[in-house]
Amino acid sequence: MKIATFTHDGATRIGVVVEDSIVDLAAAEPELPREMIAFLLEGPYAIDRAASAAKKSARRIALASVKLEATIARPPEFLAIGLNYADHVEETKMKRPEFPMFFNKQSSCVTGPGDPIHLPRASSALDYEGELGFVIGRRCRHVPRARAREVIAGYVIVNDVSVRDWQRRAPTMTLGKSFDTHGPVGPWIVTPDEIGDPHNLDLKTFVNGEQRQHSNTKNLIFDCFAQVETLSTVFTLLPGTIVSTGTPGGVAAAMNPPKWLKVGDVVRIEIEKIGKLENKVIAEPAGTDLI
Repeated sequence: MKIATFTHDGATRIGVVVEDSIVDLAAAEPELPREMIAFLLEGPYAIDRAASAAKKSARRIALASVKLEATIARPPEFLAIGLNYADHVEETKMKRPEFPMFFNKQSSCVTGPGDPIHLPRASSALDYEGELGFVIGRRCRHVPRARAREVIAGYVIVNDVSVRDWQRRAPTMTLGKSFDTHGPVGPWIVTPDEIGDPHNLDLKTFVNGEQRQHSNTKNLIFDCFAQVETLSTVFTLLPGTIVSTGTPGGVAAAMNPPKWLKVGDVVRIEIEKIGKLENKVIAEPAGTDLI
């Protein structure tokens, strides 16, 4: 099942994507929450009701007539992992990590499918990173790897947009990963039953139609379930938390010379069984100033 956050007729709510349409849960199941984190908090009850509505409801809206939003506009945590594909480790000329290298992206960087990515005034070293993300579906702590799949609500596509010079200025990388608009997420959450094995999904990234990245999630150094185990050992994972699982080789920074993103570029990330996430680069608007 594909669960999306969307806006139609001036109202934002959630729905189930069925082929080229969306079942509006606000109409089909009005008792269900209309916001994604609240929906996830309802657990299997909400999932079952939504699945039933998707099969039975005739109240559908053409997908082309809605605006898809970030699946979770403000996740309680937005976590990511660095150097998690061998070919990316190789192109960075860094040592393969023996332990997962996590960092956080500020949740204010989240943006949705089709929304612009800002080329910041502070730097021109703008890069893309096509990644599989997963969404935590229930509050959990000390989750063993063997049970990690139980706490994952589903999978999304993430573009871990990076400002490389700012990333390198501090060991935590957070500043270079958290500029506003630098966390596109979408186009929807795909539930685990539809994904099957999350560690056998083809992943491609294109810039203006040119393929830059191509790998498969079977090449993850630390897989999704290992990441859940490590993170939940340290702190409680909350429903709606997004974890981005790392990018393969082919980033702009590794090219000679680097092929930084520029105004007008369109980045499209495709992941098997999920779909595509596409965003265009624009100059950071003057209207972002607060002083």
